[in-house]
Amino acid sequence: MPLQTVEPQRLYRQIAEQLRGLIAAGEFAPGARLPAERDLARQLGVSRPSVREALIALEVEGYVEVRTGSGVYVLERAPSATPPVTEPEWGPLELIRARRVVEGETAAIAALQRKRAQLDAMSRAIEEMRDMAARQVMPLEGDRAFHLAIAQCCDNAVLLETVQGFWDSRRRPIFTRLGGYFETVASWRKAIAEHEAIRDAIAARDADAARAAMHTHMDRSHQRFSASWRRAQQT
Repeated sequence: MPLQTVEPQRLYRQIAEQLRGLIAAGEFAPGARLPAERDLARQLGVSRPSVREALIALEVEGYVEVRTGSGVYVLERAPSATPPVTEPEWGPLELIRARRVVEGETAAIAALQRKRAQLDAMSRAIEEMRDMAARQVMPLEGDRAFHLAIAQCCDNAVLLETVQGFWDSRRRPIFTRLGGYFETVASWRKAIAEHEAIRDAIAARDADAARAAMHTHMDRSHQRFSASWRRAQQT
């Protein structure tokens, strides 16, 4: 059964469905290594990040195992294994792109409307992130507090709940598993510096600089999650 090109809607789920079908049909036997990410992307006519999200979804479901530096291998799947992901979980890389659009604007608004207490909340969140990173702990709660403090400056419940929903989506299985490969203490230290640049632009009431700093942060986050598997644990 040959691979087929896919439509862009819910891309990673369509890719995962095709690969799941090929595995079920015996095209890839237990223990076999799947084609390289770049080769799958070329055959499917999609981007490598979309293939990556699909492979992570299949790993969460127990169909494959990602072995950093070696490849992605098909597992012998027990009948009681985790069923396919059916909840409408957003693809992590697609989510980052959406956050870039929305949070770039919330940062710009925050620069114009922020109050001292909200700016202090951003600084406290950065300090929490720095402290946790120093203890070799992923500073997720500080990161969440930082982005919500920015959204609170907008005085708009819809924007606040949207940003909260975006951030809380990273707690879902696919994003969590992807983060396990590509988030390190070293990468978080880089992210903390990006947060400081955003906070400083907001403190200076420079809307353009705040938007640009948020865009830079999201672009670099996307790059970190799109790095080669081999390089992931070296950053």
